[in-house]
Amino acid sequence: MTTPGAAPLAPSRPLLGLGRPELEQWAEQQGQSAFRGRQLHEWLYAKGARSLDQITVLPKAWRQQLAEHPPQGAADWLGRSRELHRSVARDGTTKLLLGTADGLSIETVGIPAEGRLTVCVSSQVGCAMACRFCATGKGGLQRSLAVHEIVDQVLSVREVMGERPSHVVFMGMGEPLLNSEAVLHAIHCLCTDLGMAQRQITVSTVGVPKTLPSLAERALERLGRAQFTLAVSLHAPDQRLREQLIPTAHAYPIEALLADCRRYVAITGRRLSFEYVLLGGLNDQPHHAEALARLIRGFQSHVNLIPYNPIAEEEFQRPSPEAVAAFRRALQERHIAVSVRASRGLDADAACGQLRRRLEGELTTRSRSHSSP
Repeated sequence: MTTPGAAPLAPSRPLLGLGRPELEQWAEQQGQSAFRGRQLHEWLYAKGARSLDQITVLPKAWRQQLAEHPPQGAADWLGRSRELHRSVARDGTTKLLLGTADGLSIETVGIPAEGRLTVCVSSQVGCAMACRFCATGKGGLQRSLAVHEIVDQVLSVREVMGERPSHVVFMGMGEPLLNSEAVLHAIHCLCTDLGMAQRQITVSTVGVPKTLPSLAERALERLGRAQFTLAVSLHAPDQRLREQLIPTAHAYPIEALLADCRRYVAITGRRLSFEYVLLGGLNDQPHHAEALARLIRGFQSHVNLIPYNPIAEEEFQRPSPEAVAAFRRALQERHIAVSVRASRGLDADAACGQLRRRLEGELTTRSRSHSSP
């Protein structure tokens, strides 16, 4: 069994994502004292340094030496992404488009509320799950994100919004269970190095066959305990409708998914959250709520209803407030714990993946116009 959160020391990768012991060891391998590793840790996580030049407490000669030999695939040793675009909604919701070292882009969102700041982070560039109502899946999957690219999103939102994030949700671009090792490592970093609690972190999945029990076991091994919230995206009360909305669901029958959910609960002792995107006239009627209640009866769970945010590529409709209220009431009458997620940032490309796709389209158009005779 490995030490909880332990990661192999990899001096050829960016330092962001390494903990204090790893940074101390790395500094010593570089001919420096362990104290330099502790300084790096403070400047990486507490101060959010973006370059070695900013860490003036380090010897100038060492900084110059490191700058001349950055790790493969990174702009510098720290592993921070660059901001490509910022979109701020009237309610303060802030969406950032961040550029990776290999020229790709990812989205992260800061969602302020009274007494809290939630960061919605991406785990992949694009997504392979192809949910019809999600803008991210329209472009397919390009690659999974490394640990430093995940942690950087939280640091970037903290920097831009001038506030310490209180919660992190893995609900951005990508399917976290297809990048679970990096996600678990990032959770350890957020807790150990940024001082968050696992209970402040949520991991959302649409469901990948035979992964939930393994996730539970590896979380216990890597993190010492599994206290983050697992949010399983159902979006339909039966297999037929679920496959209509999530084409990849054909390989994972809803009965098998729920059986794996029960095993996850048995291993971790944590209740689940079921996510349900409400699509106007399609899955938001009272009989859908009744079927959903029957499906999850007996579960230690909570249902999070999410009114749909429209995207250009699909003709799904946002549900009426009356339909949302009726759906919620139908679940409550059947003793299902339920809440409705407040829609935020609707005037600023709120749906995940929208900002990235719109800006990529604009950049492509500009490129073509510049190259035209």
